[in-house]
Amino acid sequence: MYQLTTKYPQKRAFITGAGSGLGKELCKELAEDKWTIGICDISEKGLNETAEMITNAGGNTIPYLMDVADRAAYQKVAEIFLEKTGGIDLLVNNAGVGDGAPFEEYGLENWEWITGINQMGVIYGCHYFIPAMKKQASGHIINISSIAAVATAPNMSPYNTTKAAVKALSETLYAELKVHGISVSVAMPFFFRTNVMQHARGQHAESKEMGKYMVHGAKHGADAMAKRLLKKAGAGKFHILFPAQAIILFHLKRLFPLTLLKLNAFMSTKKDTMKEMAKKQYDKQMKKMTK
Repeated sequence: MYQLTTKYPQKRAFITGAGSGLGKELCKELAEDKWTIGICDISEKGLNETAEMITNAGGNTIPYLMDVADRAAYQKVAEIFLEKTGGIDLLVNNAGVGDGAPFEEYGLENWEWITGINQMGVIYGCHYFIPAMKKQASGHIINISSIAAVATAPNMSPYNTTKAAVKALSETLYAELKVHGISVSVAMPFFFRTNVMQHARGQHAESKEMGKYMVHGAKHGADAMAKRLLKKAGAGKFHILFPAQAIILFHLKRLFPLTLLKLNAFMSTKKDTMKEMAKKQYDKQMKKMTK
């Protein structure tokens, strides 16, 4: 049993991007503790699969087919969920997409798209659910950012920028909401195996290939991230960093920010070397998973 379950015995959660990856794994963990979980996703198939999994694991589910970038839809869904449950104990703003390209090759229409999901989707979730938490004088918000928010690797400007915004928002809300009895955590993971790149719009082939190697070649899966996230959030942690690479990059940026910038600039001149290293890790992970 996670500490969040002990803290919030009514066990009411709302999780975005629940149709796959980290969102689905979070639902699995909470369902085993008998939570009632509002779930949303743009994939009807994924949404139905997660809903069935929650029920089979012993939880209750309220599914919504929704794009988090649709403000009007989000408002309506939040109102319906709160009416059905009488409140909310845990909000996980998880829905997000990964994408990248050299800055000048990433179209403005793509910037608007990724900002709508990764940044505005988080803002909408907080905007529509915080009033209910304030009324209760309780609740916990987990925003899924990324170590990209501080590592700011080259050819990832859209992802870096939106995830940095989520980090900044989370820090602001932590300060504002503590007096109201509301806790905030921000997850800043390094690459883990998930499907964050499946909707990528950038047409830069090299960036797409590198993204595939880094995500699918990662040592840890979404299940490990979900367990870590709920454990640390329940313990009251604000920054949740996982795995070790995230911890190293976080403190490198904090202690030696110029060093990290210079390292990133150097990496951008060694694209072939970085690609070879990522591919080796990817091949190693694929071989391990097929055994």
